[in-house]
Amino acid sequence: MPVPLAPYPTPPAPYTPPANGAQSQLVCSGCRNLLLYPVGATSVCCAVCNAVTAVPPPGTEMAQLVCGGCHTLLMYIRGATSVQCSCCHTVNLALEANQVAHVNCGNCRMLLMYQYGARSVKCAVCNFVTSVGVLTSTPEQKFNN
Repeated sequence: MPVPLAPYPTPPAPYTPPANGAQSQLVCSGCRNLLLYPVGATSVCCAVCNAVTAVPPPGTEMAQLVCGGCHTLLMYIRGATSVQCSCCHTVNLALEANQVAHVNCGNCRMLLMYQYGARSVKCAVCNFVTSVGVLTSTPEQKFNN
């Protein structure tokens, strides 16, 4: 007596990249290299370390910062208040663009970024501490007023 054969399950449709070739990027969860992938992919396999990194859901806004401990590029979901580096485990403060200000170093003129409300910022290049956020007058200004 013949045994009825079960139909083969239909294979999932192969992924076809968008016709316009749109790509996005994320940081590899293994080696921290920047990976490019076609829009619509759900995960990316790194060609360097073979780690598989999940792609955030569509519409998730991502941001980047450089780790203060080891200078590795970190990618995180926009709106997070802190980001822990997977390499050196430093917890980095994640500030939005409207929470930071800029000033030139009082010694070497390097452009520095600091959090609003800070009284001073230390230059990472020359270690000079520049006062910020406080309007001060010079002795010449005091005498001329």
